[in-house]
Amino acid sequence: MKRDEIIAELFKLQDTKYAALQSKIVPTVDSDRIIGVRTPALRTFAKTLYMDEDIEQFLKALPHQYFDEDQLHAFVISQEKDLDKCISKVEEFLPFIDNWATCDQLSPKAFKKQPEKLLPYIKKWLRSDKVYTVRFAIGMLMEHFLDETFSTEYTDLVASLRFEEYYINMMTAWYFATALAKQYDSVLPYLELRKLDDRTHNKTIQKCVESRRISEQQKEYLKSLKVRRT
Repeated sequence: MKRDEIIAELFKLQDTKYAALQSKIVPTVDSDRIIGVRTPALRTFAKTLYMDEDIEQFLKALPHQYFDEDQLHAFVISQEKDLDKCISKVEEFLPFIDNWATCDQLSPKAFKKQPEKLLPYIKKWLRSDKVYTVRFAIGMLMEHFLDETFSTEYTDLVASLRFEEYYINMMTAWYFATALAKQYDSVLPYLELRKLDDRTHNKTIQKCVESRRISEQQKEYLKSLKVRRT
């Protein structure tokens, strides 16, 4: 499929009510860039396009005109099975991501097989001046390095970040809340010693209190660590 054919297909899948909703929850994207294709339809379309011989033309046509193209792009490269090819495609795409939704939808299957090969790239992405590249890096640490591959070395990387960007700080809070659910004893000192900025610290505690994976006893203690602003 050529790019104009892909866009025509996206408009066939358009849901105008969904487009209106998307424009509210993804405020960094101009509403006229949102077609309004629901996520399940995009995922199905992406699986078809992944096998298309012309898909590389679409992936190289950056920046895309429509938000839905960005979403589709994320789903297509998430299908890539070869890790090296996948990383290359991710690196080409990351500088053009301009919203949290596309950033968070980008979750390549290939990354699960050899997460250790990701680390040099994650460390590089964390040093980026692009908001959603940094957010993506934090998300990858959250997705792939909080279980058997966990190390406080990675938690230190996230804790050391200092940005005024809302979408980075919210991902940092999400990371720490998830880390507390999975590695409570190792991660708790980051809150006890106030290693995060105050806003992210409190947002982490809020997310923990809302989580079903944190015990009531843990929640009560975490609430006692909340930074009281004067």
